[in-house]
Amino acid sequence: MTASPFPHESVTAPVQQAYARYERQAKSWLTGYAQRGGRVFCGAGCSACCTMPIRVSLAEALLMARAVDEAQASAVETHARAAVQNARTARDDDEYVRRHRLELGFCPILDRETGSCSRYEARPTRCRDTYSAFPAHYCEAETWERMSRREQTEYRREVARTPGTDGELHFIAPLEHLSEPVWTAAARAMRREWGLEVWGDFWLLTTLAADARFMAAVAAGDARRAWQVASGRGLAHRMLLEFGE
Repeated sequence: MTASPFPHESVTAPVQQAYARYERQAKSWLTGYAQRGGRVFCGAGCSACCTMPIRVSLAEALLMARAVDEAQASAVETHARAAVQNARTARDDDEYVRRHRLELGFCPILDRETGSCSRYEARPTRCRDTYSAFPAHYCEAETWERMSRREQTEYRREVARTPGTDGELHFIAPLEHLSEPVWTAAARAMRREWGLEVWGDFWLLTTLAADARFMAAVAAGDARRAWQVASGRGLAHRMLLEFGE
């Protein structure tokens, strides 16, 4: 792997600041939610959601790329290559997500013994703002498919009357909305410094963030060259790597 061109602080610093703001706001919201009788089932050791695909900005991926050690970076790249293969062969988005959860499995940054993120401080936005108002098994892959029709109907009823949900899923919607400024901060920082935005799969971008040729092309605002570098490494797919100029 090519040596990482860190730190790109002008891009990562705004994201870190936005993370900090989000954590303060989320803590305040959760305090009020609990006082109103709301309950969050997420906690230490709960990792049912850690098989989900994650979309991030390159700004966020840079933070994780500089946090992981060599062994984790290798595992992340393996996961990224599996994601690319899945994207190439999946017939639609639903199949892609299903296979990602069942076949690619848990994020390689997850500590399987403790059920916690081994690089918690560098975790991306989607990992920060996903909270469940239902028990953990509802977050597991294929839970919906295993439910009977009666259970699915009851699930919909419970979601609809549970405070904090969007009325359709059991995740706590206001905490997702509160994280939107993180995405905005990342987009602005990337455009200001590079003249383009880069978004995509968490593991793929974390791998590419450690590639000096890829990052040099991005820093030069050359999306075409960056794509060529990623493609040359077998890490390019339109579903998983997006440039906005």
